[in-house]
Amino acid sequence: MSTSDHSALSAPSSFAVTVADVELEPEDLDPAQIVSGAPVVTGGVLWESADGTQVRGIWQITPGVVTDVEADELFVVVSGRATVEVEGGATLELGPGSACVLREGDRTTWTVHETLRKAYQISC
Repeated sequence: MSTSDHSALSAPSSFAVTVADVELEPEDLDPAQIVSGAPVVTGGVLWESADGTQVRGIWQITPGVVTDVEADELFVVVSGRATVEVEGGATLELGPGSACVLREGDRTTWTVHETLRKAYQISC
């Protein structure tokens, strides 16, 4: 099932997808965020609230090292491995089945060891 089947306007109130099978679209990655490698980011929104304050979707990144400033997010890693260093905080080792909470404004460095795919919920 592709993500286009579940846009914010057409999604039924409840649905299920197989995360590994969701077709993802290329997403921009600011070259200034790339520390090393040539990571590629793809994603797909499964659902977004009418006011845009809640977003749920699937996101993927290929190996490399990137920096980011995080949103208020909960995600579960479906496949792949990464180490996420939170500036002034913890170093998170992520792999399949890891649930992670990031706080809005966290400055992070992602070292992606194996292409990582996650299912996420972001609160804006």
